Amino acid sequence: MTWLILLLVSAVLTSFGLYIDNFTIDVYFKGNGANAQKVFYAFFQGLLFLILLPIFGVDFNTVTPNTLVLFVVCGFASSLANVFYYKALEVDDATNVSIFVQLSPILYLLFGWLFFGEFISPSQILAFFLIMAAPFIIILTTRKRSRKIRLRAVFYVFLYVCILVGSNLVFVKQSSPEASFGTELSFMFLGRSLGNFVLILTNRKWIKRFHTVVKSTHGKVFLPLIANGTLGTIKKFCYYFALTIAPNLALASAVSDSTTPTVVFFLGLILTAIRPAFGREKLNKKAITVHAITTALVIAGIILIQN
Repeated sequence: MTWLILLLVSAVLTSFGLYIDNFTIDVYFKGNGANAQKVFYAFFQGLLFLILLPIFGVDFNTVTPNTLVLFVVCGFASSLANVFYYKALEVDDATNVSIFVQLSPILYLLFGWLFFGEFISPSQILAFFLIMAAPFIIILTTRKRSRKIRLRAVFYVFLYVCILVGSNLVFVKQSSPEASFGTELSFMFLGRSLGNFVLILTNRKWIKRFHTVVKSTHGKVFLPLIANGTLGTIKKFCYYFALTIAPNLALASAVSDSTTPTVVFFLGLILTAIRPAFGREKLNKKAITVHAITTALVIAGIILIQN
């Protein structure tokens, strides 16, 4: 039951993070050059590593140097995945991006079967189609003139999810019950930091863009970045720890990722009422109906995945 509670907490924190990202990109970055945020996160995640490592330490009797290097590589890959996440948010809103992330439970099952020999039952295959139906319903109910934009967002999210799922699978499979989970995650943060540094050094325009945004906002952009970095850190501890203790990776992913769109949608309505520029969700019958249907499909998928 602990893993389920952790995943629900993760879903709520992910939802807040999506809206903070949406707000930051729209208000401060004006929908352009969102990946420039990596300049901040390169230093933020490096600092996390320096803070967490002395707290948790490294016991080479429970974790080998090769495994730690592998965790760094996983972190590096996840920093690369976020490039496509930011691109998706530049062309679509938080609610729809969260729906498209529903592909991750499917990929967990598929990758687990292909690379780790995990068994897939007929009911899980049916669950694939139910969960996959959710993003397609969103696309089909979109106006034709914006459908191309939405398909672009789906493409970016697909790349994001593929890389992230691969990274998470390796992390969880290599994680040791005897080793300190904090130590393992610390080295993943190191990998994310190194990945962000490499990305910004190969894309110098991101550094210039970040400097311009900081200057034009008189440093106010740091407030949402710090808030999101802090919430993201807590979320990662909850999410990755839940994945390591859950009975099934795909099931855990499905619970977390399928809960998120519902939380995102209704949280968006609340935030819109409080501050329209932050939430930006429209309360109309079509939106509520579509999200109710997709949520029902995903819940049905979760039930089937458990069998």
